[in-house]
Amino acid sequence: MTTSVSARWPNMLRLLRRTVFGAVLVASLVVGGTAFRVWQVARADDLTRADMVVVLGAAQYNGRPSGALTARLERARDLYRQGVGAKIVTVGGKLPGDNYTEAETGRRWLADQGIPVKDLVAVDEGGDTLGSMKAVAELARERGWRSAVIVSDPWHSLRARTMARDVGLDAWAAPTRHGPMVQTRETQGRYIIRETGALLYYRLTHAPAGESVSL
Repeated sequence: MTTSVSARWPNMLRLLRRTVFGAVLVASLVVGGTAFRVWQVARADDLTRADMVVVLGAAQYNGRPSGALTARLERARDLYRQGVGAKIVTVGGKLPGDNYTEAETGRRWLADQGIPVKDLVAVDEGGDTLGSMKAVAELARERGWRSAVIVSDPWHSLRARTMARDVGLDAWAAPTRHGPMVQTRETQGRYIIRETGALLYYRLTHAPAGESVSL
């Protein structure tokens, strides 16, 4: 009996090594493939006409948009002027103590840029991307809208687009091309890693990965 177990032991070790190697290889391919898709979508621009341009929220300071939010709003303004979207929907709530929501800050900024107020809608909901997308989808159902071009930072675009589609929107992305999230290669690399992890977490759980309202 002892001899038989000893004889099988090398085979068991080989099987274990192969199993571990296979699991590591599959995990590497999944992570690497997801990171590549984050990078690929970040570099793409889909300017197909949509019912609405959706600007995802970012930090604001007493009604003044942060650098990240300003970059998104500028992109949305330009898309509207190009005829890509008939309406602009700004989204995002506020932190405790804030006087303005991210959505209202964005709407006011766009109005000051000359965008007609009738074409601006503020959705003051959503402390994370998924919550924002659910609120936008509800608005779209109420108004008979179906399609959306999503404006966010490049590295966030794939996850935002994925969530938008999951809640029933026909969605594509036209990310920003400037701003604090795209200034250096180090910044870009850090956000690609972050978004790869967040997207994998979402695909496994269908829950947001602990975002704050300022994302």
